Amino acid sequence: MDMNTIEAVVRTTDPAQWREGDAWLAGGTVLFSYGSYAFGPQPLTRLLDLGDAGWTPVTVTDDGIELAATCTIAELYNLPVSPAVADRSWPALDLVRACCDSFVASFKVWNMSTVGGNLCTSLPAGPIISLCAGMEGTATILGPGGASRQVPVAEFITGDATNCLAPGELLRSIHLPASALNSRVAFRRLSLSNLGRSGALLIGRLDGGTSLVLTVTAATKRPVQLRFDGVPDADRLAAALDDAIPAELYHDDIHGLPAWRRDMTYRLAEEIRAELAAPHGTPGLVVSGDFWPPRAARPGTTLLKGA
Repeated sequence: MDMNTIEAVVRTTDPAQWREGDAWLAGGTVLFSYGSYAFGPQPLTRLLDLGDAGWTPVTVTDDGIELAATCTIAELYNLPVSPAVADRSWPALDLVRACCDSFVASFKVWNMSTVGGNLCTSLPAGPIISLCAGMEGTATILGPGGASRQVPVAEFITGDATNCLAPGELLRSIHLPASALNSRVAFRRLSLSNLGRSGALLIGRLDGGTSLVLTVTAATKRPVQLRFDGVPDADRLAAALDDAIPAELYHDDIHGLPAWRRDMTYRLAEEIRAELAAPHGTPGLVVSGDFWPPRAARPGTTLLKGA
């Protein structure tokens, strides 16, 4: 928590107040870990604190789900068993807890870390990036002077720890459309170690009940999305992965070499293809990795201090 260069903390949600040397502060779990030199050789001098933003964490309508950038992971984790979705038949809600569990983080992180923070940190293994990209999420971004723009989450991340935000822009929310939430989905995640950072995290869904949309994250430096008319056979899927992901796009760090990440991407993609090609509930499907099928939740379960 080496932040000894900070001269002021300003409570604001107005991008017009941003100046060089500022950083937006939400949960702060990454910012405080990285310290004053989180964003380059020049130290941070002010924090623009979103703590009093007052944004509703989760808003559910017939059009889908709106997640405020300040929504915590604990609040997101509770969504599938909340009254707000009690009358919704959205199969893709099963992905919420699988992705939250992919943090493999302590209750302290879950109760402070935010949806927006995970996107803006833009690490390949960011599981909320995986969730929002896989569910066709659209990010609303605020700029100075009342400016606003929308960007698909799959395009929001541009590389390892890089994104499309211009200096001073603020991520306001992410919208997950009902059409995606109503899709049948499949999830696969692998790590080199038990409770380790994701080395590959793939989400598949049947768009309109027939067309496969496959989103590759964690294995790659940014999300990669493949779309098929219908469900392809194994050879067509492998060929599409060949075309979509060049060797240099696979991530390389202590949590997995590029060659391993590539192999696991093909393996998990084929498992997802087979699962979604089979009738729903077909027994005997191969499932690698963690957190799938989703854990059964007791009615009324509420997370206060941990998973």
